[in-house]
Amino acid sequence: MLLAALLAGNVALALGPWAVRVTDSGPVSAAFWRLFLALPVLVLFARGTGQRLGGIPRKTLLLVALGSTAFALDLASWHFGIGLTRLGNATLFGNAGSIVLLFWGFIVARVLPRGLDWLAIAFALGGAAILMGESLEISTATLVGDLFCLAAGLSYAIYLLTLQDARKGIGAWSLLVWVSLFACPTLLVLALLLGEPVIPTDWTPLLLLALSSQIVGQGLLVFSLRHFPPLVIGLALLTQPAVAALYGYSAFGEVLGGWDILGMVLLGSALVFARTGTPKSGPGIVANKRA
Repeated sequence: MLLAALLAGNVALALGPWAVRVTDSGPVSAAFWRLFLALPVLVLFARGTGQRLGGIPRKTLLLVALGSTAFALDLASWHFGIGLTRLGNATLFGNAGSIVLLFWGFIVARVLPRGLDWLAIAFALGGAAILMGESLEISTATLVGDLFCLAAGLSYAIYLLTLQDARKGIGAWSLLVWVSLFACPTLLVLALLLGEPVIPTDWTPLLLLALSSQIVGQGLLVFSLRHFPPLVIGLALLTQPAVAALYGYSAFGEVLGGWDILGMVLLGSALVFARTGTPKSGPGIVANKRA
């Protein structure tokens, strides 16, 4: 039951890139709506689990505001990149924050990588080089899309590090409510500055995005992640790019060659090793990325 919930959550999250691709609002606008539409449900979850939404120390709120800005930039960059590259690539590079945290751990501890850490680094660099090389063969636009998704992964790592202490005194759902409250205005301002269409003509993709990414995917992960070690979490995460690549092929004709598959396997394996080599994050943070 728990494993099924974990896998179902990752499959639901993999629907996100497809929904972003087909919406007729702008990509940054889609990021705004995915948070805004899900916000009432997150408030209900927070209240239903007895988590307080008020009375949070000012210092904690400042940290949450800073982390939420990084999260808004993460979503904006990732959603923008989704429209330029293949869905499988977008999902893999968008989750690169785990590898960034692995490097950060070495810097903080002032130690050199060991064992599987070196393997994670080698696989990450090799897989990224292969995928970006294959994207460049398609067009420079797909390479730019990869870079935007990679930048999203970097922003997500900043988000995780910023909220590392803030999340200790706030419940998972309460934290997600506050992150959404701070991130939504940032995303809306960015969308308006970019001149994107904010109000869609068809709400279906955005409703599906909020449902699959923010509510179903996130809810299942919050429910199941605390029950599994990092290695299992990393392996389950590999279902996301696989399902996203399948959506890309069926909906947009994005064909993957042998080198693409090799690059995905290498980079996906690096994510697993990175999850294995770093401490398990709290559910409120882990789930919030592609959730």
